[in-house]
This record gives sequence, structure tokens and C-alpha cells, in this order.
Amino acid sequence: MDILVVGGGGREHAIIWSLSRSPRAGKIYCAPGNAGIAQLAECVPIGVFEFDKLTAFAKEREVGLVVIGPDDPLAAGIVDAFEAQGIPVFGPRKNAAEIEGSKTFMKDLLHKYNIPTAAYEKFSDYGSALAYLRTRELPIVIKADGLAAGKGVTVAYSREEAEQALQEIMVDKVFGEAGAQVVIEEFLAGQEMSILAFVDGETVRPMAAAQDHKPVFDGDKGPNTGGMGTYSPLPHIAEDIIREAVETIIEPTAKAMVAEGRPFSGVLFAGLMISPDGKPKTIEFNARFGDPETQVVLPRLRSDLLEIFVAVTEGRLADIPMEWSDEAAVCVVLASGGYPGPYPKGVPISGLEDNGAALVFHAGTARGEDGSWVTSGGRVLGVVGLGATIAEARTAAYASAEKITFPGKQHRSDIAMKALI
Repeated sequence: MDILVVGGGGREHAIIWSLSRSPRAGKIYCAPGNAGIAQLAECVPIGVFEFDKLTAFAKEREVGLVVIGPDDPLAAGIVDAFEAQGIPVFGPRKNAAEIEGSKTFMKDLLHKYNIPTAAYEKFSDYGSALAYLRTRELPIVIKADGLAAGKGVTVAYSREEAEQALQEIMVDKVFGEAGAQVVIEEFLAGQEMSILAFVDGETVRPMAAAQDHKPVFDGDKGPNTGGMGTYSPLPHIAEDIIREAVETIIEPTAKAMVAEGRPFSGVLFAGLMISPDGKPKTIEFNARFGDPETQVVLPRLRSDLLEIFVAVTEGRLADIPMEWSDEAAVCVVLASGGYPGPYPKGVPISGLEDNGAALVFHAGTARGEDGSWVTSGGRVLGVVGLGATIAEARTAAYASAEKITFPGKQHRSDIAMKALI
């Protein structure tokens, strides 16, 4: 079966790496892809929003399955476009992808169906939002309603920081129309946890749990990013807590989407907070594989990813066996200098050929005129170490990460330390 993967980051590289291991996989295409992905797939110069070109390409090449990686085209209805052409596609339709595309929709859905989440209020008027904000206790969380590449959330510890975030979102419009509405919600303390699940209507099959590191600097300091590193499993979070999160949050949400006439098909990704009393609450939902969670989850999947994708598109997820490795995985993201702010591109990369036992997933790389590796994004590479324990996997990841160099390279040095304390 020939496959088209839409996207061009580290998540898509990990998906393609996993798909390429399936005996059923034929030729794999990626649109638009990146230089690292080109080692496993044929990259096609079509943008993720060029729906007509993408569907025409899939029909011309008789692609048997299309897999959608990023959030933006899902929210814009890319799955609907492929389905209209009769092309099998893995991912949620536009009306289901709204669970990520609108934080207001997501919070209202959880409130309506009594699914655990933080208390919140929503605003489309800056003055009303500011007045409300000034009455709330700190810290407080301010979120742009729409998609903002993982950067539209501020946890404010001071009144000044909170008001600045609100102004940037609603007045300065740093996230464009994504900030036309905001959600202001209570701050939840505890341990963060990510659970990605394959979902087919009301059938939910959770993947191995993971934990992301959003802030750019060690100790969870600095501005939020798309993610600076992840690890899986989570030995410091009890299995019964993970099971409770699935049973009280993810499964009820899948049922709620069916009840709302928006059945979800694809990957439903729950960002959760485990409170000090051990109770999980919902921070957010995403409508696709997480990045960089995918980079540590899929290497632990023993089952055939292509078989799972096909089963979801055919409504047979409940019949598919799924097996996970006991091996641990740790991903360290190597980012460009200045990220998540402005950063240079075209910076030469060395050491990519000497990875040791680690996996290296390319997020923002390109080939220079002489064929050498150069940077082309904020998050450049995800270096994944595997081992019998988190400690072993962490050692492998950092040993390989240190061998890769480029001017301005930055990374966190404390990825997965929470699992070892």
C-alpha cells in the first residue's frame, strides 16, 4: 500500500519511520517533508493547505492511505477534502478537529459533560477580560482560543505578566485571529502527563503515556515552546492514575463528541494535570499526534502502525491487538539559537552521521547547496535514546545530542529528570 503523509516536522518523520517498518507499506510520500524525511520517503513540494493539489496527487499516484500530521490543516478541513474524493484518510474531520481548533469549544464540551478540567471563563471583549482578570488569584492561565503553534498559552505569576499576555493576544494580535477570543482559567498544580489515544468513534485505545517539557529553559523557565523534550513511560505516575485519566476523561470525551454529532476518528491527544491528590484534570485536547510526544511513543509501539491506521479509517479499531514495549524512550530537542523567538536559518549542522544507538528525527533541517545539513526551523532535531530504564534512555539521548553541533544550538539539560527524582 502506497502512503502519503502530510506535514514536514519531527512528528511526521517519526510517523514515517514507524510506517516504513510495516510489511504492508509500499512507497511513502511526504508533502512537503524535510531533508531528514527524504531519507525514508519521497518528498513532494506541496503545501499542507493546498488541498486540491494534495488530493489530485493522491489520486494520480493511487495512494491507498493519507495520514495528516499537523493541526492547522485538520482544523481547516483537509480530511473532509480527501473524503470528498473517496480517498482513505487518517485524521478527524473539521467538525471533530474543533476540539483543538477552539479552546472555547473544548472547555464548553468538557463542562457540558462533567469531564474534569480547570474552572474557566471565556471572553471576546478585551475590556471585560481585563476586568475579570484583575479579580482573579495568581497564578492564572491565559489562552488564545485558536491554534497558535503551541505558543498561545501563558501561565502568569504576576499581575503585570497576566495583563501583558492578555494585551498581546487580544490587542496586539500576536497570534492573529486565534486571539479574537480568550479563555482565562484557574492554574492547576501538579504533574503534567500526555496520553495519546487512537480513537474510532466511541472506541478508545490509549497509547503509552508520555511527559512533555514546554518551557524553553531548564527548570520549566522561560516562554512556552512547541516542546523541548519528552519521555515515556512515566514510572513516577501510578498505573491506576493513568487508567483513571482514560476512563474519566478520554473515553467520556470520545462519547461526548459522538453525542454532539462530531464523531472523532484519528489520534485524540489529552494534555493532563495530575493534582497532588492524584486526580487527573484536562488541560487541553489536541486532534493529532503530539510533537515531540510522538517521537518517544511510536518507538515503543510493537504493533504495526499501518494496520492500526487502516483499522481506524475502516471503523475496526476495536478488533486490532496492540502491544507496547517495556523499553523507555527519552527525546531531547535541539533548537536554534533565539527559539522560540526569531532565529537564523541555514546554519551548518555537523555530527549527524555519528548518532550511536539513538534515533534522530528531523524537524527543521534542509540540505545546503553543497549537500551539507543546515538548519531550517526553530526546533531542528529530536534525538531519541532508548534503554531498559529512563536513566539509560536519557544517557543515550544526551550522549548522541552532544555529538551534534551547530552554532547557537540550545537544548534543555533536564529532560526526564522528574522521573528520576
